[in-house]
Amino acid sequence: MNRIVFSALLVMGILLVGFCIGATESFSSDLSRFFTGTPTNKMIWMLIGGILVTVVGVAGLWPDVKDY
Repeated sequence: MNRIVFSALLVMGILLVGFCIGATESFSSDLSRFFTGTPTNKMIWMLIGGILVTVVGVAGLWPDVKDY
């Protein structure tokens, strides 16, 4: 059961990171970068969240030394 949960977290994290990378080329992100020099805060927080969810998924699927 835990493997299913951590696998789902890993997939969701990868999808969220991919979505955020694609959003960096959006019109609103271009406008934000033009006026402020940085991407939008929403995109940055979603990217951080995606990375954290991906790390949790990988850590949950990492084989434990005691299993061997």
